[in-house]
Amino acid sequence: MCGVAPTVCSACEARHGGVCAALSGTQLIELNRNSVKRHFDAGSEVIGQGEQTASYSNILHGVVKLSKMMADGRQQIVGLQFAPDFMGRPFLRESSLTAEAATDVEVCAFPRASFDRLVTETPDLEHKLHQQALKELDEAREWMLTLGRKTAQEKVASFLYLIATHIDPTHAFKKTFDLPLSRADIADFLGLTIETVSRQMTKLRKENVIVIENNRHVIVPDANRLRNAAGVDG
Repeated sequence: MCGVAPTVCSACEARHGGVCAALSGTQLIELNRNSVKRHFDAGSEVIGQGEQTASYSNILHGVVKLSKMMADGRQQIVGLQFAPDFMGRPFLRESSLTAEAATDVEVCAFPRASFDRLVTETPDLEHKLHQQALKELDEAREWMLTLGRKTAQEKVASFLYLIATHIDPTHAFKKTFDLPLSRADIADFLGLTIETVSRQMTKLRKENVIVIENNRHVIVPDANRLRNAAGVDG
């Protein structure tokens, strides 16, 4: 018997678009039995660099900021995760990054031991995890191009395009969204100064690429215009 997926899983975006899509109803029932929903306020730490990981999570709502601390105390934002991304590294007991809630975040957390066992028993689940890892690798390489070769305006536009295409898993491109990062964090993520980020935001606004309301709310009138400003192919 495959079992019927729990109601809470059937309505979950991670069930349909995330790693849980590879699980049968029976496996979802088993995982759901030990899972718990957790809420993190914006600015709170989800897990710290070097901490022991007792669980993994699927992001249900919100944006998670990933950062890396250097030996001398300097910190760099190295990535963002969105729903329905999987948080954690199977079979790795210690977190190599700090994960912080950039916005209010809700996750579905489940014990590491239970999930590691499911990975060994379910080839499709292992394949899903490989798919996400390769997707993150492709995105990291694309971001290297953004940081290394693009102009300041293209960098800021690329950040906005990243948010527009990832902030809502039910939309391929979200034309209205709130910025999940402060100007200081955007500058850190892009390798720019805060002043440069603000200046480029103003230029994009004057060129009608974006509309900004209340300093954080962004409206994108034309997706193609933002894509072109970001220098994104396709």
